[in-house]
Amino acid sequence: METVTGIGGVFFRANDPEALTRWYATHLGVVGENGLPWQQKAGYTVFAPFPANSDYFTADRQWMINFRVSDLDAMIAQLKAADIAVETRAEWDGAAGRFARIHDPEGNPIELWEPPKQTAPEG
Repeated sequence: METVTGIGGVFFRANDPEALTRWYATHLGVVGENGLPWQQKAGYTVFAPFPANSDYFTADRQWMINFRVSDLDAMIAQLKAADIAVETRAEWDGAAGRFARIHDPEGNPIELWEPPKQTAPEG
């Protein structure tokens, strides 16, 4: 069976696409180089539909993007320095890693995820 090899893009409507593109580039580093699209670092991508009545993210939105980060504390500090509200909850953190939530200027939910550090097997 042929399968997809990854996510090729995330497309969504915006009231001001140019301003929103600049916000993502400025605050999250989602920007391409040399006329090419943004290239993410290799890593896990969770693909998980949620029940329609889930309260995991804002009920008035159909999607939430999750970005991997290598240092959640540094990202949170950077966002707060730019006056971007950041939400954290102890119950979000655990074996799957650490999480924080923000919203872009148009109210779209964004989850930031620091995966657990990989430990070398003993032996």
